[in-house]
Amino acid sequence: METVTEHQHDASQKPRTRFAPSPTGLLHLGNLRTALFNALLARRDGGDFVLRIEDTDVERSRAEYVQALCEDLRWLGLDWQEGPEVEGIHRPYAQSARQPVYDAYYEQLEAADLAYPCFCTERELELSRRSQRAAGKAPRYAGTCAHLSAEERQARRDRGLEPTLRFRVPRGRTVTFTDHVRGPQRFDTDDIGDFIIRRADGTPAFFFSNAVDDALMGITHVLRGEDHLTNTPRQLLLLEALGLEAPSYAHISMITGDDGAPLSKRNGSRAVSELREAGFLPEAVVNHLARLGHTYEDNALLSLDGLAAGFDLGRLGRAPARFDESQLRHWQREALHALPDERMRQWMRDAAGELLPADREAAFMATVRDNVQFPEDVSRWCRILFGEVPEPDADVRAWLEQAGPAFFQAAADAGGDWQAVTGAVKEATGARGKQLFMPLRLALTGLNHGPELPDIHGLLGEDEARRRFLQAARRAAAEPAQ
Repeated sequence: METVTEHQHDASQKPRTRFAPSPTGLLHLGNLRTALFNALLARRDGGDFVLRIEDTDVERSRAEYVQALCEDLRWLGLDWQEGPEVEGIHRPYAQSARQPVYDAYYEQLEAADLAYPCFCTERELELSRRSQRAAGKAPRYAGTCAHLSAEERQARRDRGLEPTLRFRVPRGRTVTFTDHVRGPQRFDTDDIGDFIIRRADGTPAFFFSNAVDDALMGITHVLRGEDHLTNTPRQLLLLEALGLEAPSYAHISMITGDDGAPLSKRNGSRAVSELREAGFLPEAVVNHLARLGHTYEDNALLSLDGLAAGFDLGRLGRAPARFDESQLRHWQREALHALPDERMRQWMRDAAGELLPADREAAFMATVRDNVQFPEDVSRWCRILFGEVPEPDADVRAWLEQAGPAFFQAAADAGGDWQAVTGAVKEATGARGKQLFMPLRLALTGLNHGPELPDIHGLLGEDEARRRFLQAARRAAAEPAQ
């Protein structure tokens, strides 16, 4: 049995990888991880990362989605060396503009009788599949149109039937290749039916345009989802028939949600633009995704260069990788802590807007930096510290009532710095530990957690702190809720 194998690339050759999305929606986490892995592999060895737009689905593809995904990739730092807005020697990078390229290869295959027109309707194909399943066979094309004469083909055209074009899969052969994640792979061509490479409207099918463009653009490594694994033997057969060089493949594990099902909007997937709007930092997103299905020796926050340096195809796992938003939030905390001071200040300025008095900016940022994760946290602390203490809920009111009006009156009368306040309250009430500090925190912020109390007191200033203590005293003296 004759064997088809993929070409073995020179190990010294710099990798050329690609991300080839279809612009039919916003970029989500699953596709983003594919882009990230391809970008990291190219970056590690000084190769090229190519962005190609697979927009042959004319009805669903939208220019605004192309623009959006370019913005998302740039926000994350995943710049491409060839593709939209950059161009290069392999342009155009949108498949909708590459039809003449595909047409030339269709002609080559038809001239060699390696492809043929198929006039089967979708209903006829479905009936054939049902029949095969009923007979206990795997459904594949039955070859109905594989040997039509020229006259039979013309007769069908005369009836107004527009054919697809099918690739003639050779029989009695084996396709083998070594997947960088899943090891040696073997497929018998007798189990692969002749497949469509051109739709009835003349546009290329995925199997065809994806494989041809990988070869023509010199792609050396294709990292893609494991759902594409069974596509690979078809594409290797196509490239062999066209005399084109094939890349090597790594089929990465899928990402699942908390319920173990493939990640989707229902179980946690979010568009990259949604993460950006929510205030996630790009460093947090890439550090989390780089560890979904890939292991690193270093569990610290890494730059893109650091992530690239530690990226290894041998560290890609086969088991599904579970997306956990709590882990993404962990990396958000790490990324915020690592921000340079000036970038942190700008991030907080943008989040606070007009809520933050210019003359209190430095003190505010120093006070709350370790207690914010997202822009909404910054604006909330602005409202608390430069506005009014929130109305107490039942738990807060219980603490205030337990402390009693005299507790807060002593704090208000103390004057001076934080040490003077706590000393006066201790002397007046004998309160210690949590019984001392929790009522004071609730009086100043209305919350049972937050920045260090001396910092809050210093930021508020003596007059504002005294006002809040007196307000707490009044609340503590109020009649308990019935």
